[in-house]
Amino acid sequence: MRVLIACEYSGTVRDAFIRAGHDALSCDLLPTESPGPHYQKDVRDILGDGWDLMIAHPPCTHLAVSGARWFKDKQVEQAEALDFVRLLLAAPIPRIALENPVSIISSRIRKPDQIIQPWQYGHEATKTTCLWLQNVPPLVPTEIVGKGARHVTKSGKSLPEWYNLPPSPDRWKIRSATFPGIAAAMATQWGVLA
Repeated sequence: MRVLIACEYSGTVRDAFIRAGHDALSCDLLPTESPGPHYQKDVRDILGDGWDLMIAHPPCTHLAVSGARWFKDKQVEQAEALDFVRLLLAAPIPRIALENPVSIISSRIRKPDQIIQPWQYGHEATKTTCLWLQNVPPLVPTEIVGKGARHVTKSGKSLPEWYNLPPSPDRWKIRSATFPGIAAAMATQWGVLA
């Protein structure tokens, strides 16, 4: 199967599909962090290149509801981000899975088909992940474990440990990464759809 992993610099999902025997390519404006097939340009350049499956991770900066307090100041950026999501969902690829956190995609485009958590795939962590699926079945949990440590803020709000990272240049990368157990489930469950 030819698999395009759109908006992925880590190589996590790409490498899971390669390990499962597929021809997979990651694509992002950033260089890949893991050696392997990677197209470091705009994904729009290659959407029509005959892919069997695309798993897309569009940037959530202007979409995620965790940043709702800034929505009023970024209407243009939000509109552009939603247009990009629409473009990905309309790509000429028979099977598409689009991944994002809880976001305005749900209210502006459509509700997700599935919501998953890392603790359903072998990671003791909570990170609500929404999936918009086209000709792709929902993922089946592979290894349910504990939900992981949580941190309580001064206001009493409970946040997962990975969310409450100290400021750093790589904080956004760490928080946006796909958990390997989820990537493996995608490769083993969706890699048999050809």
